[in-house]
Amino acid sequence: MRFFCLRMALSGFTLWYGVSAMAQSDSIQTIKPAADTVLVSTAPRLIGTVNELVKGRRVPLVGATVRWAETSTGTVTDSAGRFYIQMQPAGSQLIVSYVGYQADTLRVASPAAELTVTLRAEQTLQEVTVSGAPGQIDRINPIQTELITQRTLAKAACCNLSESFETNASVSVSYSDAVTGAKQIQFLGLGGQYVQTNVENIPTVRGLATAFGLNYIPGTWITSIDVGKGAGSVVNGYESMSGQMNVELQKPDSPDKLFLNGYVNSFGRLEGNANWSKLLSKTWSVGVLGHASTLRSELDQNNDGFRDLPLYTQFNAINRYKYSSERFMAQFGVKALYEDRDGGQLSRFGSSRYGFGNTTRRLEFFSKTARLYPEKPYKGLGLILNGLHHEQTANFGYRPYQGQQRTFYANLIYQSIIGNTNHTYKTGLSYLLDDYREQLGSRQTSRTESVPGIFVEYTYTYPEKLTLVLGGRFDYHNLYGGQWTPRAHLKYNLNPNLTLRASAGRGFRVPNPFAENFGYLVSSRAVFLDGSLRPEISWNYGLSVTNDFELLGKKSSLVLDYHRTDFQNQLVVDVEHPRELHFYNLNGASFANSFQVELNVQPVRRFEVKAAYRLFDVRQSMGGPFGEERLLPRMMVSRDRVLLNAGYALPFDKWKFDATLQWNGPRRIPYLGEGYVHTSYANMPTDFAPGFYNLNAQVSRAFRSGWEIYLGGENLTGFRQTNPIVGAADPFGPDFDAGARVWGPITGRMIYAGFRFKPQL
Repeated sequence: MRFFCLRMALSGFTLWYGVSAMAQSDSIQTIKPAADTVLVSTAPRLIGTVNELVKGRRVPLVGATVRWAETSTGTVTDSAGRFYIQMQPAGSQLIVSYVGYQADTLRVASPAAELTVTLRAEQTLQEVTVSGAPGQIDRINPIQTELITQRTLAKAACCNLSESFETNASVSVSYSDAVTGAKQIQFLGLGGQYVQTNVENIPTVRGLATAFGLNYIPGTWITSIDVGKGAGSVVNGYESMSGQMNVELQKPDSPDKLFLNGYVNSFGRLEGNANWSKLLSKTWSVGVLGHASTLRSELDQNNDGFRDLPLYTQFNAINRYKYSSERFMAQFGVKALYEDRDGGQLSRFGSSRYGFGNTTRRLEFFSKTARLYPEKPYKGLGLILNGLHHEQTANFGYRPYQGQQRTFYANLIYQSIIGNTNHTYKTGLSYLLDDYREQLGSRQTSRTESVPGIFVEYTYTYPEKLTLVLGGRFDYHNLYGGQWTPRAHLKYNLNPNLTLRASAGRGFRVPNPFAENFGYLVSSRAVFLDGSLRPEISWNYGLSVTNDFELLGKKSSLVLDYHRTDFQNQLVVDVEHPRELHFYNLNGASFANSFQVELNVQPVRRFEVKAAYRLFDVRQSMGGPFGEERLLPRMMVSRDRVLLNAGYALPFDKWKFDATLQWNGPRRIPYLGEGYVHTSYANMPTDFAPGFYNLNAQVSRAFRSGWEIYLGGENLTGFRQTNPIVGAADPFGPDFDAGARVWGPITGRMIYAGFRFKPQL
């Protein structure tokens, strides 16, 4: 739960709004801009570009390291080869380096002019390569964080955040049921509610937005996504349990003044997006992001009488302003969203049809202000404010639902040094107010959470070798008392190319049973809240190794990581009873083990390949309130997943070709055999869905005029689950269930086309 990040350089402090939420736990001696974002310095800064020469023409180098000599103040270049770094005293030496290239050292006297650096290949290499690997691990952050840039996002249509992870091995996205169209993510073997998902460090996909929140962030607004594994920084709050994601959007002072996008697919979906930004003066800038999309064609590929995708219309916009001066910076804006969904049986069933409807109205205000100290650049003070009003009305057949969420969030952050910049700290105060009102049928629930908190985070840096971050926060919850959240992160460079990371931390969150499990409500199940639900508490431990190396003279990387999440308490969602849905507290063990290995290589020039394997061991105790307890594999979680992504680009990205093949292994699903009556967890039969392949591909053509057109397809293997709905012939009968047995794609092959337009400056 955060809006922006205060990052302190070894000899300078920088406040910027485009930084990753996960990077807050990084050493605040370092400065790392999120890919494709504009950095705003709190003191004079140096801006530059790092290139290589290809046939006499300069080509940007992505991921080059830029740092000041004899310090750990550093950054990496973004997808355009640009970097932004805090100025040092006149005459300081700047070192620019990249694997396979000769490092360059420059003496910089003034930040007035933009710097251009061209690196030359080592003499042992026969050719040089632009490296924009499909997966990039943040070299500076002690938390294992993958940077997803605009270049990676462009490998697919990426219509919204839920469709931004097709080439990502860590995040899986699937439909939660066969009616609502809601998508859910899996991360480290757990659902998306355990990932702290922010937009520009503002809490976004949480509360009542859990079910559809991923669809509320258009892909063309996104400039980068940071995906971090394990517990995040205590500065960001206490809700990160398995990981954290931060999404960066186009800024008001972006050099890209205009961007237009259009999209259409074979299912009848239409979409349009527009991004606009303008400098009003030396200190003021304004930006507008707009989105409109709709689907009005009924689709029923398995002839079960239900729409495979709901009809929907969405309007979404952001209006934001930014002020920047030597001693003060501010950013504020308004977000507004309206969405209407209509799913269920086909229109031909008339007034007797089983229908699902959902209307969401969402209004949000945010502001970020900072007091700057140019004479003491290691010092900074910032205040974050956010207000949200979310209204949602829905119906599941004849069962109505109403939900309202009002949220206020504030975070005051101060940072400075202890003696010298090898010892830095952040401290501050936070406050979260959540007011929830929900009604499902005749059942009403409401709660008001008031949570003041205090936090401190200390960072020790041994330049070029070690970064240690120790953090703790104490929050007093008006309903559940005091909560202590300790977290620790370690990054150790075994050598310049081999990095070891370790982490441990506690997470705490209050679940929303109805909003987080919308898919299970599309059924005839009776809903039971067994006992007074308590907050979820977990501990996460992680270990990872990252190795950058050269293979056949090309930049390559190998990443291995292991994470374990242990729950002290968890909301158990029990659908083992065929006609009942139970929510209750964990009584026993619940854990998730995640192991992943990922290899990124460039076999030949401009040809990128990613291969990854992921193994989950996720188990949860079931049946505690009923006097039985059985440790079972968690439902809908594939033990194995294999991903292979390949991309090829012609010089200057004139043509780009991308393809991703995934294999998703078998997963446990509830046993709902005909005539089955649940009598005992100990003797309960188990059922597993089969594994399946999925293939996505895209080709795009760019023109010098700024136009780009693309053509692609999803689920090109055509695999789909033929009967995802139980009892579809009698949706008002006792056995109807459209959520508990959905394990694979509901729709078959889909073809899409679109355009992007960015005027050339």
